[in-house]
Amino acid sequence: MAPLVMATGRFAPSPTGDLHVGNLRTALVAWLAARAGGGRFLVRMEDLDPMVARAEFEAQQLHDLAAIGLDWDGEVVNQSSRMELYQAAISSLDARGLVYPCFCSRKEIQDAVRAPNGSAPSPEGAYPGTCADLSTLQRSQRARSGGGRPAALRLRSSGEVVTVTDGLHGQYSAVVDDLVLRRHDGMPAYNLAVVVDDGDQGVQQVVRADDLLASTPRQAYLAGLLGLPPMSYLHIPLVLGPMGQRLAKRDGAITLADRLMLGESAVDVRSALAASLGMCAPGERPTLSELVATFSVMVDAGTLPRTPWVFPG
Repeated sequence: MAPLVMATGRFAPSPTGDLHVGNLRTALVAWLAARAGGGRFLVRMEDLDPMVARAEFEAQQLHDLAAIGLDWDGEVVNQSSRMELYQAAISSLDARGLVYPCFCSRKEIQDAVRAPNGSAPSPEGAYPGTCADLSTLQRSQRARSGGGRPAALRLRSSGEVVTVTDGLHGQYSAVVDDLVLRRHDGMPAYNLAVVVDDGDQGVQQVVRADDLLASTPRQAYLAGLLGLPPMSYLHIPLVLGPMGQRLAKRDGAITLADRLMLGESAVDVRSALAASLGMCAPGERPTLSELVATFSVMVDAGTLPRTPWVFPG
């Protein structure tokens, strides 16, 4: 992993429920990466979906971050208040001929990416370009056949292979397809919103779970089209449940509130997260200052964990 430099980092949860220990662990690493380099740390709420985002979840998430000792710089930014920025980005791409309407349903995309001989489909989320070169008449026909459902908007990509460098995974490459910029429901897509937000907020360092690594070349490509500077990335391994599956509510006491109910303190929880990262021994209770120093040493030595942590419950 490259040495730490002063950079602005962030943590950007979706306020759709309480943070679990996996989320808190990612937030801790993101905070440590920013503070160890002497940089700023921001919190942003990815609350674009009004059907599931709730103000009470946002408040609880911020409370939990503060409870384990994490602070942030400036006001918390909400994506739901930034629609004009997303539309401006789409308009700038559209003016360059890089946006087109897509009428495909999810099933149509899944069917289209399966090869005629029945072989395995293309990588999950890849779009085969079905609507990329439709004529005006064909678009009208597709719109009518869709029963009036609004079209999504897609980026007209070049289909090139984009490589990003990650602090743990090294070089990671993927083909960039025609990713969605605006969904059928009119909401900005995740890949667009996160790129626009990071650029607007001056974020230079993205720390998040490694299940998002696959989408990173898309985001880097889009950022380049929008004239945004390159980003540094650190995708940390997921936290898994006792049976080796992705951590979920079924795995028991996984939130801070759950752990407090068991008699643990917020510092106990933070210390357990630090121990899972190899930053202290189980049962030790290092201060935040000590964790910052230890994190710097681990980055320099390249000893951050590269395998998932199985949460004992």
